[in-house]
Amino acid sequence: MTRECEREIPRWKSHDRPWPQRPFVGMKVAERRRFFRLALIGAVGLVLVAAVGVAATGWLLAERAGVRGAVGVSLAALTGLAVAFLLVAAAVTIRGGAGPLRAIMDAADRVAEGDYTVRVRESGAPPVRALARAFNAMAERLADADRQRRDLMADVAHELRTPLTVVQGRLEGLIDGVYPRDDQQLAMLVEETQVLSRLIEDLRTLALADAGTLRLEREPTDLVALVRDTVRGFEREAARHGVTLAVRATGAASPGDAPASVVLDLDPVRIRQVLSNLLSNAVRHTPAGRGITASVEWTSSRAAVAVADAGEGIAPDDVPLIFDRFYKGQASRGSGLGLTIARRLILAHDGQIEAASRPGTGTVVTFTLPR
Repeated sequence: MTRECEREIPRWKSHDRPWPQRPFVGMKVAERRRFFRLALIGAVGLVLVAAVGVAATGWLLAERAGVRGAVGVSLAALTGLAVAFLLVAAAVTIRGGAGPLRAIMDAADRVAEGDYTVRVRESGAPPVRALARAFNAMAERLADADRQRRDLMADVAHELRTPLTVVQGRLEGLIDGVYPRDDQQLAMLVEETQVLSRLIEDLRTLALADAGTLRLEREPTDLVALVRDTVRGFEREAARHGVTLAVRATGAASPGDAPASVVLDLDPVRIRQVLSNLLSNAVRHTPAGRGITASVEWTSSRAAVAVADAGEGIAPDDVPLIFDRFYKGQASRGSGLGLTIARRLILAHDGQIEAASRPGTGTVVTFTLPR
């Protein structure tokens, strides 16, 4: 689609300029040359004024000292040489600094036009090198952001296309009489619309978290009770898969806390969402006959929740990627957003989340929250 759009030239396009057009490039170059020319003239003028001041001061001192004749001529010659040296040094300095600055400005124009691959050579004075280094870092981040944006658009289109195709196919089958118009077919359509609804809600939550506008309804919450209640909600699904669930809580009680409880200021709905995602993944990837353990440990400064399964595990190279958007393992059937959202929600609580796994021994996902 992008290449087709690039070949389609609008009617207002000037025939003597390339497409896509690069507006005001000539004007920018002319203004830049004028700026450096004025800077050079100003620097030379300052050097001349300084040289005249030095020469006048030297002449007055020589007059007061009674120096005349050959000595006065020698002083005048030395003053002239000093002025010439200062002029040459100023020109060389300005020229040496103007080159890297001009390269950075040209590269900035290219970045403004959408070329994030441009980089500048770190040369010149130390401040100019620092500027070039900062520019390269900025261009690298912009390139990463642009790549992530393109990947996100492609992944969202892919994820939305699958349930929409199923819904469309089912509806066309109902209209054509291929499928019977009964409650079973309607239930399947409703299930697909629920998949779409969950995906759109996940995308909305992720967008709010990335923009820093995700609101947390914090309240004092017993984390142990929240974990037990969330695990209790998965008992039926775990039983259907032949998997057992267990909760373990250990820690030093704070004043006012029960011996097996820890109260934190958090958003219970969001933390339940994180726990539900971890437990759902654990139940899905744990073979029948094995168990899943949700443990809570706490100290006076932090609380940690770990969900450990006994599944097939994750390859070492894939462990750092499981929190990326739309990342899916070979056996994954979800949208690839659950762990990404979990990470964003934990970071919004000023916490941390990490995973540890070895193939064949299971996976442990742990998140910590400050007290």
